[in-house]
Amino acid sequence: MKSRVIQATWFEYDRYGDADVLVERSEALPPPGEGEVTVEVITTSLNHMEAFLRNGKESTWSDDPWPRRSGSDFAGIVVATGPGSRLPLRSQVIGHVRTGAHASHLNVSESALVLKPPSVMWEVAGALYLAGVTALDTLEQLRIGQGDTIVVSAAAGGVGSIETQLAKHRGARVIGTCGDRNFDYLRQLGIIPVRYGDGMADRIRRVAEGPVTAFIDNFGKDGRDLAEDLGVPESRYRSSADRRDVELSLLQDDPDSVEHGTTQLARLAELARAGAFRLLISGLYPLNDIVEAYDDLAHLHSRGKVVLATKPATTYRTVKAREIHEAMTGGYVA
Repeated sequence: MKSRVIQATWFEYDRYGDADVLVERSEALPPPGEGEVTVEVITTSLNHMEAFLRNGKESTWSDDPWPRRSGSDFAGIVVATGPGSRLPLRSQVIGHVRTGAHASHLNVSESALVLKPPSVMWEVAGALYLAGVTALDTLEQLRIGQGDTIVVSAAAGGVGSIETQLAKHRGARVIGTCGDRNFDYLRQLGIIPVRYGDGMADRIRRVAEGPVTAFIDNFGKDGRDLAEDLGVPESRYRSSADRRDVELSLLQDDPDSVEHGTTQLARLAELARAGAFRLLISGLYPLNDIVEAYDDLAHLHSRGKVVLATKPATTYRTVKAREIHEAMTGGYVA
């Protein structure tokens, strides 16, 4: 069908750097092509991998031309359809792209979209893809299930919080390593918290009630040594480098990778609908406050996910509990 002209805005960057290299730009969006739709983005989230690609710490796709766009996760509403499209107008969808989700609108292949369950909030839907599918793929690689005792480091973060909850949903006993401030949060999820630091292996053994059978290291420090100390088989250990590989594979835009990502996203959306996990949104920012939102993410203090909204109900700022705590204590010690 014929598409109306849509003025889209998005964030992109012309050189490597911190979030302040992101520039907002705008132009008329071309009509969606064959098998594509135009999605009005409602929410989109931030991921550490996007920051690493932007600041040059991650060299994958270093040959991409400039400028480069930002963002991979999004949820929104179909507002225009291209030839051969099967999705009706006004469909509520969750999707993924390699880059370009930090935008008001985007054209995207239907192969990268799933329908949003009505009960899944927009804030959660826009934050599901990269963290959630990374968690799901990792648990499936390790074949986590009934009878397992699994340790997950950085258990309160975006990926870790989903991994721990889905592992518990699969019947595993789940231990999450974290700082003191996240103990209550993990306990509310039914996860056994263990403090970082010297003597951690002994603390894990005390609560494991048997052998530790799997270990996921999202923290990236001494995880392999700790897993060996706990007697975890090499085949059931995943490092932060392994997580990087999973995330990058989920950002590939070849047809097989897109199909896999979309299939897993559909499963994840159903798990969210069924209440298998809860995703905490620790920061919700207007899209044009993207630099401040990335600064929040960079502090590594946020639980769950930091999300951008294109049409927030209010731009009034509330002080976060963790900011009050930081002001009183001078910061957190991992």
